Amino acid sequence: MNKKWQFYKVNEEQVKKFQDKYGINKLLATILSNRNIEEENVRVFLNPTRNDFHNPFLMPDMEKAVNRILEAIKGKQKILIYGDYDVDGITSTTVLKSFLEDRGVQVFEYIPNRLYEGYGLNKKAIENISKGNYDLIITVDCGISAVEEIDYANSLGIETIITDHHEPGENLPNALAVIDAKRKDNKYPFRELAGVGVVFKLIQAIGQKMQLEEKEYLKYLDIVCIGTISDIVPLIDENRVIAKLGLKLVEVTKNLGLRSILYTSGYSNIDSSTISFGVAPRINACGRMGHQEEALKLFLSKNVNEVNELTQKMNTYNRNRQDIEKSIYSEAIEQIEKYNLNNNRTIVVGGENWHHGVIGIVASKITDLYFKPSILLCYEGEEAKGSGRSIPGFDLYDALSQCKQEGIEKFGGHSMAVGVTIDKNNIEKFKKKFEEIAKIEQIENIVPIIKIDAQINLNNISKEIIQSLKQLEPFGEGNKMPLFAIKNLKIDSIRTLSDGKHLKLTLRENNDIIDAVGFNLGELANEFLIGDRVDIVGNIEINRFNGVESIQINLKDMIKTV
Repeated sequence: MNKKWQFYKVNEEQVKKFQDKYGINKLLATILSNRNIEEENVRVFLNPTRNDFHNPFLMPDMEKAVNRILEAIKGKQKILIYGDYDVDGITSTTVLKSFLEDRGVQVFEYIPNRLYEGYGLNKKAIENISKGNYDLIITVDCGISAVEEIDYANSLGIETIITDHHEPGENLPNALAVIDAKRKDNKYPFRELAGVGVVFKLIQAIGQKMQLEEKEYLKYLDIVCIGTISDIVPLIDENRVIAKLGLKLVEVTKNLGLRSILYTSGYSNIDSSTISFGVAPRINACGRMGHQEEALKLFLSKNVNEVNELTQKMNTYNRNRQDIEKSIYSEAIEQIEKYNLNNNRTIVVGGENWHHGVIGIVASKITDLYFKPSILLCYEGEEAKGSGRSIPGFDLYDALSQCKQEGIEKFGGHSMAVGVTIDKNNIEKFKKKFEEIAKIEQIENIVPIIKIDAQINLNNISKEIIQSLKQLEPFGEGNKMPLFAIKNLKIDSIRTLSDGKHLKLTLRENNDIIDAVGFNLGELANEFLIGDRVDIVGNIEINRFNGVESIQINLKDMIKTV
């Protein structure tokens, strides 16, 4: 697939200022400028401290929430935390429960089952909770859209505090306090916190009000960091402070569960990739497979034997999730090829009893593979429940809004990801309408864009330069790994790995030679030959193998020079 290479327009004057003021090399200064980091914020970006957190009491309803929780602490009241089954929800519940229990409060928790209850508050759960005579419910990572559910809780005499980070609807729930920086009346300077980030601000506020030592809330930054990185929120501003400081605590974490899962993940370095690809999938696998309580137990347990047992279970759930994912992916690809759906502007496929908790991951892979909006449906009786993923430039939520009359029973989400339930008898009608919308919006003209930080030469690359770029970590949403273009290289060798899946090359520029690996780019081996001249785009990194370090390029795209 053709991709558009787009270079950042470098502000040379600003780059020079960054170099002079902060004593950094030109390449690092260039990337900071490309990221639109203001001169006065460079220090915070590179080396944040505990003094760089915003005032938690600027968040909506924070004062109300803190006062009510202090009342509960003083009166030894029963509190229930209502969480979510993903990493953000599990870490949010862990942090709040642990902090409040340290204050001597009796704290219980409720995590809905993804497969039977779905996301967020539900009336049946609230009805069951009401029988427990709780004095206060605090939601974490959910609740902002639960207007009817909170009204129901009020009718049962249950007081609620909502902490959330999702977009609110037209009306806020009638809770005692609603803490969400995305509220229209928000005055908090940063609105992109994860759910666990909002919980951190809550315990920070309680800690300040109780005049506790800072360590009483800062000690949870390892867990807050895990939830923040895993939830794919932009790693900028306060999220960056959380992630950067939190990763330092992860390296020496005292949390037995986190330590155990890090060990079994097999990653030697503790960075954002370790969290995103080693920790998050294992925690999420619990919720996806319907065992959400066990992920929470892992983080809360103080018993080494229990932690080891839970870690093994989690690894098993993750392997099961991977097997189911591969099976659904294979069936989806088979349908796409059989019916030539890759020639459509959109892809909609479905299967009997495809797993609810896994189809979203597969939809992401289908969208990445074909660069088309995709929806995967699992058929259950007269209904088809599905997950969809989109491409930049096509608003999937808006498209489904236009398909309401085509058998959609309910849907939710945002421009890039949705969940949907469709009457099974109307699927073909829905597919037709969905395709028409994509045609009207001419999505065939949308081309993947690769944003390139700088053009470099092979002789510019050194271990020292690569090491300096580590100051940009942690990488993630809003702070992607820097991409570099290197032009007019000669292919010295080219082959595939893993049955043709990946690409392995050696590339030459005059007397300089470098290795390159292209994950999932194996098909390019058929388009290039030894001796071809090429321009490439990729990350530069240090590869460690058998105790030997070497510089390599992680290839993202390659074209023949004219």
